[in-house]
Amino acid sequence: MRKFHYLFVFMLFFSCGPREFEPPAEVKEVLDLAGNNRSELEKVIQHFKNESHVIREEAAYFLIGNMKNHGYLEYKLVDSTGAEVDFNVLDYEDYDALLDRWDDIENNRGKIHFEKDTFYHDYNEITADYLIKNINLAYKAWDENPWAAHLSFEQFCEYILPYRSSNEPIEEWREYFINELTWVMDSIKDPSDPIEAACYVNDYIKSWFRFDPRYYEHPTDQGLQEMLSQKMGRCEDMTNLAIYAMRALGIPVMSDFTPYWANTGNNHAWNAILDKNDSTIIFMGGEANPGDYSLGHKMAKVYRKTYAIQQNSLPEKMEKWEKAPPYLNSNSIRDVTPEYVPTKTLKIELARGVPDSTHFAYICVFNSGEWKAIAYTRLYGNRASYSKMGLDVAYLPGFYIDKQIVPAGFPFILTKDGNMDAKDPDGNNRIDVKLYSTTKRITKETTDFIEHAEFNTGKTYILYYWNDKWVEAGKRIAGDEALVYKNVPSNAIYWLVEEGSRKEERIFTINDEGEQVWW
Repeated sequence: MRKFHYLFVFMLFFSCGPREFEPPAEVKEVLDLAGNNRSELEKVIQHFKNESHVIREEAAYFLIGNMKNHGYLEYKLVDSTGAEVDFNVLDYEDYDALLDRWDDIENNRGKIHFEKDTFYHDYNEITADYLIKNINLAYKAWDENPWAAHLSFEQFCEYILPYRSSNEPIEEWREYFINELTWVMDSIKDPSDPIEAACYVNDYIKSWFRFDPRYYEHPTDQGLQEMLSQKMGRCEDMTNLAIYAMRALGIPVMSDFTPYWANTGNNHAWNAILDKNDSTIIFMGGEANPGDYSLGHKMAKVYRKTYAIQQNSLPEKMEKWEKAPPYLNSNSIRDVTPEYVPTKTLKIELARGVPDSTHFAYICVFNSGEWKAIAYTRLYGNRASYSKMGLDVAYLPGFYIDKQIVPAGFPFILTKDGNMDAKDPDGNNRIDVKLYSTTKRITKETTDFIEHAEFNTGKTYILYYWNDKWVEAGKRIAGDEALVYKNVPSNAIYWLVEEGSRKEERIFTINDEGEQVWW
């Protein structure tokens, strides 16, 4: 037994006062919310009281006290009228075939999208037996595995103890992986090293599970049983699977994510692990081990999923009637951007009037054809201050009204040296622009250093510039040469889009040499 852990929790227990009479306020709140399931949660608390096991009782308080917004979330796919669309990702041979079918549906039924259907709160669904077993197995993994010996009680609560990782269904997973991975302890050379243990476990996951982009359009986060059956999923599933397998053995892992890449479409989640010196090392469950993984795109914000409620999160500050943008509407995420990229605090005077009853402003990156919010600030008049913002990124300040981003000022480039370069289109100083590509990744340069155009011959390309909305600056039909657009406002953010595309083309600025600079 670890005496220092007992001492720590004993002090915590004593400082909080006797538990025989009053559980913590946050626990009482969840018990009240649980309704008919209250007795199940009370059984958990009473069970560990009867055992006089202070640490496990405190673990129960941690899980129950932070349970308020955890649960299993079901989505449904609906069309522009709100009618449900029947769609199974595994009906299609690959992701391209899936997207083709998606386009067919939208051509017939208008824009389709996922919306929340049913949320099953854990406090209404979880059983005493499940929670007690989870706490006992988590404690046993922490107490008996040498690679977990360096963890504090607080770290144990956040990185070993939780029974879920995202909004997946509640399922048994600890016992499965404890039995499946008994060989790890016999294989490891340094039993005190959680990184070595994690590598063994991740190699095991890689042997049977793989990424499949079709699961981008899967309506729910998968539980363990579905992943064992299908053996494939998206990045969220891969991080969850690594969390299950590793936390079952007392390996301290977590999931970090960027809501939206800053220089391409989509978003990403990956794993991180605490080494024995409490340093954070990233990896990708089922794909790349700690020390062998790197992130290939630009990040403006990185958040860490937590089980504990974060008091500084947006939902904890908003009124109940206020709505938050996707990814920022969780009270169980923590900003860890400085662990990944250089950052700066931005102070902005918003150029647009603040709408009535608007208390927060957002800052956005351009992703898959839209400005999307990645951070927030509380407003003080028309002043906005955004902390820990990644450098070398194009940003737009905005408000979130009726589920839409409304511009709150001009876009700007936050340069590598931390300067803000506002992009206010100048109609009095117009320029001609010569364009070679719609995205940086397909622009080619030959050995004679002559840049060649990369367009689909015969297709129409529309140039836009941003002035509170995308304003058309001209159309051209592509041949073999660069496309030239004349008399375009200078000092703007531009967007060259192939007519009929999925809007994955990247935004850019024009430098003093007339070259495209991608963002």
